[in-house]
Amino acid sequence: MPRYVIIGAGAVGASLAAQFALSGIDYALFGRGAQISHIRQHGLTFQRPSETRQIDLRVFDLTDIPELTPDDVLLLTVKAQDAVSALAFWSWQSVSNTTTPAAANLPIVTFQNGLATEANALRTFSRVYGASILTPARFTETGKVVVGGEPQLGIVTVGRFPLGQDDVTAQVTADLNRAGYLAEPSDDIRRWKAAKLLHNVRNALELFDGPADLNDRISAALVDEARHVLEAAGYTLASPSERSLDISNWRVAPNSGIHPGQQSTWQSFRRGASSEVDFLNGEIVLLGRIHGVPTPYNEAVQTLAGKLAHQGGFSKPLPLDAITSLIAAPDRAAHASPAVTS
Repeated sequence: MPRYVIIGAGAVGASLAAQFALSGIDYALFGRGAQISHIRQHGLTFQRPSETRQIDLRVFDLTDIPELTPDDVLLLTVKAQDAVSALAFWSWQSVSNTTTPAAANLPIVTFQNGLATEANALRTFSRVYGASILTPARFTETGKVVVGGEPQLGIVTVGRFPLGQDDVTAQVTADLNRAGYLAEPSDDIRRWKAAKLLHNVRNALELFDGPADLNDRISAALVDEARHVLEAAGYTLASPSERSLDISNWRVAPNSGIHPGQQSTWQSFRRGASSEVDFLNGEIVLLGRIHGVPTPYNEAVQTLAGKLAHQGGFSKPLPLDAITSLIAAPDRAAHASPAVTS
């Protein structure tokens, strides 16, 4: 049986560790800073719809890593903007009873939003698996994670990158199901990652405030741009109807501590942490520039969120009309990326 090496102690990583601990699945949780120090000393406060528990977890600081073993499976749960540095750190860790490092020996499963992490992981790791996770999880308070999904914590799709599934896919999905998730394998994980990105481009709107009709128009424009860009880049988006799992009974529980407008992007800004917007809206902007598809709304959201992150977070929402004002600005129109013509 594998040991799951969970890299990152935020909402996804800490809740995975908690569920593995409760389910008798071997794991180790790795992180740094106040969060991992607090969990080591006091345990994790783990809030679920039915109860709140204090759980002692097997945690390690990145300055004190035990040797990896050939049976380990790495689960990369840091945010997309932190994935490159995490991959560089873990790729070359030694593995017991081998002469080659982790990247040559161990599989890694990437849980990031966006489309960039899997390709970055494949630069060093020989076996990369993407995981697309839908879970209403919140980490805004040191030492505490709230997960509002019921009866399962969330829905996870796992597949080898770029294509296929194998015994690792089967083992990971089986253990996730055992740990209280709804998990299934996929032959083409890229389609599920792209489909989730179509949803994630709206995350940054939680940093803004304004009339509901304007929010709806901007949200629709962000998704429309993303859809056109992803199609131009050759992605066919997965549909919920393709799932083999029955997810009809899964929901975000009322009074669970999870509220609308508190997704991963908002949580990072609330904590004053780094921003993943460059890997969500920024991914659409990148692909739009490559394939000649204009993305004015995603560019504007990326720009405003980037300025906000550079200032160290936010104390109050930005006005929604800042997005439309930036799009209409003469200097922006003058420097817009031209469409590619044949």
